Amino acid sequence: MNSKRKFGPILAAMAAIAFVASACGGSSSAAGGSPSPTGSITVGGFNFPESSILAEIYGQALAHHGYNVTYKLNLGNREIVSKAIEAGSIDIYPGYAATDLEFYNNKAGEASGDPNANQTKLNTHLSPLSMVALTPSPANDQNAFAMTKANADKYHATKLSDLATIGDQLTLGGPSECPTRPFCQPGLKSTYGINFKAFKSLDADGPLTRAALTNNSIQVGLVFSSDADLTQLGLVVLQDDKHLQNADNILPIARTAVASSVVKDILNRVDAKLITTDLVDMNKQVGIDHMDADVAAKAWLQKNGFLG
Repeated sequence: MNSKRKFGPILAAMAAIAFVASACGGSSSAAGGSPSPTGSITVGGFNFPESSILAEIYGQALAHHGYNVTYKLNLGNREIVSKAIEAGSIDIYPGYAATDLEFYNNKAGEASGDPNANQTKLNTHLSPLSMVALTPSPANDQNAFAMTKANADKYHATKLSDLATIGDQLTLGGPSECPTRPFCQPGLKSTYGINFKAFKSLDADGPLTRAALTNNSIQVGLVFSSDADLTQLGLVVLQDDKHLQNADNILPIARTAVASSVVKDILNRVDAKLITTDLVDMNKQVGIDHMDADVAAKAWLQKNGFLG
């Protein structure tokens, strides 16, 4: 939901447009026509570290092949990033197959556990917007829900269906859009029959959610499946035993004006090598070891032979 990631605070439309227009690091040439390998491309990203890592991977791979790459990272949530790419303020961003599909189809419920089917359906919605989703990577980052080990033991909870009979004793925490997103609170109710005592608006799997779980002001919190610190923090991810979450494989979403055969080939080859364990490792490097996202991205690209 990402979404890692896939959620963030919803800002007013005018504020979002103003923020996108003024974001630093952009290049006015990025909104031009289809680039040659010496053209300009602006890569954008959501306001969480994994998105910055992936944006750097895509951007550095393109730069290695001669593109002039600029970045607009940490733009905000999907509402903001979608406005940016539709306006041409950015050219590419790292997306998530199921979450982007359900965003662009206005929650039509088309997403499934098949990442390739999600990509195909997503492109039917992106095409009228002059955008395209490229080939999904094997790497998958999905929304998940966690409890502290103490609460998981107390309520004998190992899977989400265990919460159906005790939801009225529990407070759910997550980003402000959770009460309206189909893979968050509404999905927990419709798929699992969980009616929570309350909802607490926090952040998207960030420090506020972590703190609220720790101090027990919430008992269930939204996290992301590729987080490297869950075990270290003593958090237990509840099994999604009724498969609420759909296949959220990572894939580049680009404006068709810049998605030349060369750009597609570069990014598809990069995505083919990107696996979930690599993503978890890079998230640990940035989130726990405090490595910069561009450094972690460069190391991955070098390891996989893309900067040789």
